[in-house]
Amino acid sequence: ECDLFVGDWVPDPSAPVYTNSSCRDIEAHQNCMKNGRPDSGYLYWRWNPRSCELPRFDPEKFLDLMKNKWWAFIGDSISRNHVQSFLCILSQVEQAVEVYHDEQYKSKRWHFPSHNFTLSVIWSPFLLKADIFEDINGVSSAETQLHLDKLDKTWTDQYENFDYAVIAGGKWFLKTAIYHENGTMTGCHSCLGKNLTEMSFEYAYRRALKSILDFMMGSGRKAFVFLRTTTPDHFENGEWFSGGTCNRTGPFKEGEVDIKDVDAEMRGIEMEEFEKASIVGAENGVTLKLLDTTRMSMLRPDGHPGPYRQFQPFAKDKNAKVQNDCLHWCLPGPIDSWNDILMEMVIRDAH
Repeated sequence: ECDLFVGDWVPDPSAPVYTNSSCRDIEAHQNCMKNGRPDSGYLYWRWNPRSCELPRFDPEKFLDLMKNKWWAFIGDSISRNHVQSFLCILSQVEQAVEVYHDEQYKSKRWHFPSHNFTLSVIWSPFLLKADIFEDINGVSSAETQLHLDKLDKTWTDQYENFDYAVIAGGKWFLKTAIYHENGTMTGCHSCLGKNLTEMSFEYAYRRALKSILDFMMGSGRKAFVFLRTTTPDHFENGEWFSGGTCNRTGPFKEGEVDIKDVDAEMRGIEMEEFEKASIVGAENGVTLKLLDTTRMSMLRPDGHPGPYRQFQPFAKDKNAKVQNDCLHWCLPGPIDSWNDILMEMVIRDAH
């Protein structure tokens, strides 16, 4: 089998399969065109694996395959970003009906009546039990309390319903957090002056992934699970809170960019825990696949909203200082290729 994740972004003159006006499921922060992004070259590339053809996602075929099935995307706001792309592609065949949302509209569920297909996105940024005190712009009023030995019931309580689950974590483990295990505070990550043992995000992330995958591989629910690898950001000249920007308008070529240390460490942990869990999964009849999007995403610094996470950020003042988003993805955009790959992996498994 050819490796779908080793490839290049190649120019593709055909337009994206949906537009920001044809899809009504794009959240405002990802609607780059509507928000006034001036260039559109980033839309005309497709991911091309080096040793095989990657067809475009076929929404009709997909929905026919998924009659009476339930998919769940479980993770942070990148998973929410991913699900919007998924919905936009499927909406060419059938418009989903939203049947549930939580108070913050972070977790949602949709139903496709003519295929009896259900799709959920579950906001669970650590996939573990966590008390989070953060506003919409990422500003915290208190440290996150993270329970390293307890999974988040938001998703585990529903897990037995799912036929397919796409899980992803990572970035939230870099934030300040106080760690709890066995009912006691055992340490923390980057919490200065707290008189607690400083622990690495690697420790917490490995511990989390192990528990999550153990649960999925041993739950008795023979779901088809995808573990999506960490998403690189493309902030230059600063971070999201210190004036970082992403102004590039085209992809990197192979060799023009190196993976950041922290992304390399995360992906390393993901690969190791995936290898261990897939052995257990195979014994228990659970399919576990690696959705290894890190490298292909790393090559697309041009695919982020940048300043266009807000509507017309420079309308009043063309030199305005605005927060940039160099982590999430414009829709349409490079993230649509993640779904081409998902579809191909599902088709290959069905054969």
